[in-house]
Amino acid sequence: MSESGLHIEQRSTPQLFAGLSDDEMEVLAQADRFARAELYPLAQRMDDEEWWPAGIFERIGANGYFGITAPEALGGTGLNLFTSGLVLQAFARWNHALALAWVAHENLCLHNILRNASDEQKARFVPGLSSGKLVGALGLTEPGAGSDALGSMRTTARRVGDHYVLDGTKIFITNGPVADVLLVYAKTDRDLGAQGISAFLVEKGMPGFRVAQKLVKMGFRGSQTGELVFDGCRVPVANLMGQENAGVKVVMSGLDFERAMIAPLCLGIAERALELSIDYARARQQFGKPIASFQMVQDKIATMYTQVEAMRVFTYQTLRAASALENGDAGRGEIHKLTAAAVMFAANGMHGVLDEAVQVHGGTGYIWESEINRLYRAIKLLEIGAGTTEVRKLIISGELLKG
Repeated sequence: MSESGLHIEQRSTPQLFAGLSDDEMEVLAQADRFARAELYPLAQRMDDEEWWPAGIFERIGANGYFGITAPEALGGTGLNLFTSGLVLQAFARWNHALALAWVAHENLCLHNILRNASDEQKARFVPGLSSGKLVGALGLTEPGAGSDALGSMRTTARRVGDHYVLDGTKIFITNGPVADVLLVYAKTDRDLGAQGISAFLVEKGMPGFRVAQKLVKMGFRGSQTGELVFDGCRVPVANLMGQENAGVKVVMSGLDFERAMIAPLCLGIAERALELSIDYARARQQFGKPIASFQMVQDKIATMYTQVEAMRVFTYQTLRAASALENGDAGRGEIHKLTAAAVMFAANGMHGVLDEAVQVHGGTGYIWESEINRLYRAIKLLEIGAGTTEVRKLIISGELLKG
């Protein structure tokens, strides 16, 4: 157990001032203890080898950390999105690659199913996803469709009898190589453009579906990311989620919840970077004294702390707003700009914190196998995923400038 881990868990005053109740602080503390004990020991090998620890999702599920927003009758805990964000924050402190895999499963797949699937589909998929026996993923991005994911979508689905036949490719899919259940979007009516998209629950082993390749990344290594191919993939009509040609509503509302949940991922990483930097500044000796005694290093530590606390307040504010939404309220209006602003602020803040953290660590921070280097390599994904920083600005300004 690292000494810095104790600092994170015991420092409850910022959490209290940020508005956490005693119960919420306990959730965060318990998730922190679990992640430190079970997930942190896996982090180095995951980064070194792009290794996926078999059985880890079942271990997470067995400890009650999947299905946070799912009802108890379906194997969940019946809590809210805010609680889910606290779990993610704690996981991100200790193994951000698994935290990314967790949020792709828990939020992008499972939470979307809870909000949009039929009762029969929920009964079929939610218990397995909540236990971790099934791994979930979201299939939206395509080789030619990133920021314009809907307008440029080329994956198609046509109905043939009691099946839909999917053809196309998805790329940069988190959990794709290990997923059992994937929420996949495809165009069912090309003439309708973005309004002709439908959502499907694709299962591993369905004819015509395969993982084309596992992608090797700069950061978040070990979180499995892949290219998926649908070549005449036969998906039963029963696996259509929602109505045909009504997928755009699912996509847009889901993106707001995703952005709300990316912010605590940034926060957890930034918290860990601050703790590592404090420990290093205390221990590292130069000119016969700890570098923590130098005002320039103190300036960096103070700047990092201030940024982390600002991230905390904005992240919690946005998570509470997202938690209060009912089905159908996301994807537009106040929550649309708020979630875009929160994830942009958190990702930019994390960038600033990690930049200072590597500077505090000096040459050690530049070495690949150091923990602070591993965290630094995570910066860029969170400025790109769930809508780039530039797209986030367009959302914010678009909502503000509406007549």
